[in-house]
Amino acid sequence: MSKRYTITAALPYTNGPIHIGHLAGVYVPADIYARYQRLQGQDVAFICGSDEHGVPITIKAKKEGVTPQDIVDKYHAIIKQSFIDFGISFDNYSRTSAKIHHDTASEFFKTLYDKGEFIEEVTEQLYDEEANQFLADRFVVGTCPKCGNEESYGDQCENCGTSHNATDLINPKSAITGKTPILKETKHWFLPLDKHEAFLKEWILEGHKKDWKSNVYGQCKSWIDDGLRPRAVTRDLDWGIPVPVEGGEGKVLYVWFDAPIGYISSTKEWAEREGKDWEPYWKDENTKLLHFIGKDNIVFHCIIFPAMLKAEGSYILPDNVPANEFLNLEGNKLSTSKNWAVWLHEYLQDFPDKQDVLRYALTANAPETKDNDFTWKDFQARNNNELVAIFGNFINRVVVLTNKYYDGVVPKPNEFSTVDEETLAILKAFPAVIASSIERYRFREASQELMNLARLGNKYLADEEPWKVIKEDEERTQTIMYVALQIASALATLSEPFLPFTSKKLKSILCHAELVEASTWNSISEGQELLPANHKIGKAELLFSKIEDAEIQAQLDKLEASKKANASASSAQVTEPQKEMITYEDFSKLDIRVGTILEAEKMPKTKKLLVLKVDTGIDTRTIVSGIAESFSPEEVIGKKVTVLVNLAPRALRGVESQGMILMTEDESGNLVFVNPDNHNKVANGLRIS
Repeated sequence: MSKRYTITAALPYTNGPIHIGHLAGVYVPADIYARYQRLQGQDVAFICGSDEHGVPITIKAKKEGVTPQDIVDKYHAIIKQSFIDFGISFDNYSRTSAKIHHDTASEFFKTLYDKGEFIEEVTEQLYDEEANQFLADRFVVGTCPKCGNEESYGDQCENCGTSHNATDLINPKSAITGKTPILKETKHWFLPLDKHEAFLKEWILEGHKKDWKSNVYGQCKSWIDDGLRPRAVTRDLDWGIPVPVEGGEGKVLYVWFDAPIGYISSTKEWAEREGKDWEPYWKDENTKLLHFIGKDNIVFHCIIFPAMLKAEGSYILPDNVPANEFLNLEGNKLSTSKNWAVWLHEYLQDFPDKQDVLRYALTANAPETKDNDFTWKDFQARNNNELVAIFGNFINRVVVLTNKYYDGVVPKPNEFSTVDEETLAILKAFPAVIASSIERYRFREASQELMNLARLGNKYLADEEPWKVIKEDEERTQTIMYVALQIASALATLSEPFLPFTSKKLKSILCHAELVEASTWNSISEGQELLPANHKIGKAELLFSKIEDAEIQAQLDKLEASKKANASASSAQVTEPQKEMITYEDFSKLDIRVGTILEAEKMPKTKKLLVLKVDTGIDTRTIVSGIAESFSPEEVIGKKVTVLVNLAPRALRGVESQGMILMTEDESGNLVFVNPDNHNKVANGLRIS
């Protein structure tokens, strides 16, 4: 009996296209796993869809002067077609604006509401008076209370990955108007995660310590160890799924309550179309539920969504959540706002027949345990030195020689030599080796094992030299070519999860469709004959073509143009307008003094923070400053600085910061100290205001 698998891939935001970071982190590994399980004869539902209710969508719509629906319609179409063209084999790709999703999410909320699983509270939330709206999630930016990143969003810091509430931010600013928001009371519903803390501890910390990836387990443990708190499930917005209970007017479901339910509604949509029952895929304990995500979504899929499912009571919980790290591009972090990305739809235009080349390059360099870097030179090398020179070369030689010597007919083997038997035994072991890597979510390792099979074929041909042997021993040549053709057939089957377009083309060349019993994953491991004698194959076709330097240079030039455009835009930025008027009494409250940095050290496990000891003239105090990416500790020791000394203390990563060093950016965007020219001539403690 086959096992049932529900495999989900993170719902992409429809505020922009898909780029290679998304592919490497989520969609390629998920597709490899889904295709592999189908090859094992398993019952698979591979589910995804567009997430159309995120705050970034409303921000994008405001900037472009269109409606949120215009934005999601545009990018849903681009994303869905890109996935189809790239060969991501979703069983269903839906969207959260669909009626079936609105109905499913509303029903889920009402079930929890009726069971008393929510806390209803009136709390103070950030409010932009000028925009006349509450600032949910990405409508507000400020300093992360955990790592000091000054560009943290209201729901999550992309620097340290911490999730938080907008009211936790230090120095919050409205992303709409740039104004400092006020606090204003509003009513919301909260999911009390603390109520589920004991269950989550047992389920994750005890139940999945050994089988979940260390980055996933570690982030979950950190969250649980910090103590879980109630999490809002509603927002004051006009775009999203209306809160379906009394008192919910003018409010919508929080996107991270609504979005994962999109997996369920997409499954329902698929089952309805295929005439299936959706419930076993979500409610049968014999089903294996897997979430493929990036590391920034770990908390939502491992803490919040499981708590929702547990509270509802009738759903299974995920068996595994194999999250990947991030992919950088040419040494820099991928940035959609700066157009520092390789967009999938543009790649497919530039390389219309090389879907598998990108799939292979991203898999061979997958960010499974740490952030990795994509470079166009590595992409070219993977294609030219591995796909062309190893995989493609072996197949081409086998097919060309078979057509040359035997008119394309598989020869009948004669007596097998020790080398033949050893080669066939090694071939027989490859399915289990590759399967083991895939089952452990080590797709990079699995892709290299596939390439090792092609290497085996090349070595066998090089050692046995049929082009020489045929002049002296035709019977021996028949056996050599027979063995080589078995390897070629195995490659056609085993490459399907990784290189689906190549697999299809190779199967066509080898005429797999005309076999009485087609080669399968199990038939290879059982040592069965894959291409029988007298089976006729087709003519040789190149599986891969060389990528020339000029093609790579064109891509590098495109990135360089993006870099220059961003630099020009930065230099062309106008000076920020004057802030609103204040009184002298407001200004006189600031106590700004000259100080000297006495000591400096990096804060452990952070990229941006330095812990400084500063002589302010009135005392020596600790100040945590987010300048570590611009200055080393050695550079700042002894430096005269301008210090705001009467700023209320704030804990950053457990260290109390007792003031602020005043900084700004120069025309090139480099961080510089705000220093009067005569600082070095004045004593510490001199008051500037």
